[in-house]
Amino acid sequence: MPEQIFSYQQLFNFTKAVFQKIGCSDAHAGIATTSLISADVRGIDSHGIARLSGYVRLWEAQRINATPAIKVIHETPSTAVVDGDKGLGLVVAPFAMQIAIEKAKQAGTGWVSVQNSNHFGIAGHHAMMALEHDMIGIAMTNASPLVAPTFSVDKMLGTNPICVAAPAGNEPAFVADLATTTAANGKLEILQRKNLETPSGWVQDKYGNPSNDPHELKKGGALLPLGGDREHGSHKGYALGAVVDIFSALLSGANYAPWVPPFPAYVPMPTQQPGKGIGHFLGAMRIDAFRSADDFKKSMDHWIQGFRSAKTVPGEEKVLIPGDPEREMEADRLKHGIPLLNMVINDLEEVASKFNLLLPKQHI
Repeated sequence: MPEQIFSYQQLFNFTKAVFQKIGCSDAHAGIATTSLISADVRGIDSHGIARLSGYVRLWEAQRINATPAIKVIHETPSTAVVDGDKGLGLVVAPFAMQIAIEKAKQAGTGWVSVQNSNHFGIAGHHAMMALEHDMIGIAMTNASPLVAPTFSVDKMLGTNPICVAAPAGNEPAFVADLATTTAANGKLEILQRKNLETPSGWVQDKYGNPSNDPHELKKGGALLPLGGDREHGSHKGYALGAVVDIFSALLSGANYAPWVPPFPAYVPMPTQQPGKGIGHFLGAMRIDAFRSADDFKKSMDHWIQGFRSAKTVPGEEKVLIPGDPEREMEADRLKHGIPLLNMVINDLEEVASKFNLLLPKQHI
């Protein structure tokens, strides 16, 4: 499908202007934009600027508060619960992660659960905030109920991603950022734009039968847990998604399971609301609370180099370390630009028209 190339700065300036138009302060608009565009830069196109219009629609539906009073509602020396006041998760999650980092500086580790928030973009952006402090970062969130647990046709969980980011010395950081489903919903949206089928094991129809239709969710079907089916370990993906739900929502007082607010603004809100908004869970662990940070990073270098030198199967060049593809993509896109599909550009043109803005046309 045809695409056009934009520079990081072009997309940053446009996105920030949109967030300001819905009422975000300059500071919050900048934080939200950095969070959102980090997905495009790292090659996770399903969670980047392609979702900007979705946030606007949520704001129009009065489900997003552009001027939230984010606050701590409970805390101990090493833990906290944050109420996001219906703010953009793109802003609320970094706020909570910063609290986790500050608590880790004092107590060795910091753990923050979040209620009353919204979709927070990619988990990796928030977990990686800990790296510059010689800390391991952890980020997870529950999400729209699109996933059927093993043996069910009911959508009970979200894609519920988990990210763990650990610093190294001379080697790049280890960043494992993954959904607990075989594929995230955004991957289906990309296939829809490209008019392609889904690989096997991604979705099932409303009767529980395997499907390759990227539009299956609109027909009552569901995403599948990581593994795809019982024989390939879907019960493990289901368990991981459940863990994220418990940490993100049951610890914080957010909505959980099928009562999590849906991302599409046109989807009706669940009639039962056992909690507040969407939930996140952020953590930071100071490495020197366990051992010398320098020693740990030397060990990480040795660990990474061991995997890189592992013998590969025929046809493959090297064993990848979690975070390698995204890091390489980031270097390429910051230099050569970020490609957007024409369907995404058309969507952004509508947003621009709505707010009397101009989507940049000067492609690099």
